[in-house]
Amino acid sequence: MPPLEEPETTGLETTMIDRNLALLRAHRNNIHRYRRLLATKLTDHERSYVERRLREEQSALNELSAGTFPCTRPDASFLAEAVT
Repeated sequence: MPPLEEPETTGLETTMIDRNLALLRAHRNNIHRYRRLLATKLTDHERSYVERRLREEQSALNELSAGTFPCTRPDASFLAEAVT
């Protein structure tokens, strides 16, 4: 039986994966930043803004992870919670 061959990937596929992983890290880092901010004393206006940005980042993370890893859980919040 011949050995299994690795599937060929083009440079473009690798570049897209690298780009998506970088974007996932950026969204995850932003989520952590917003969560830390919410733990501080904020005005109502500031808190509202940070909460909205947190929701936007979580949504972007979920959407990007669903496209990057289509076989994973539909809710990618575990990615944001993985790093403490």
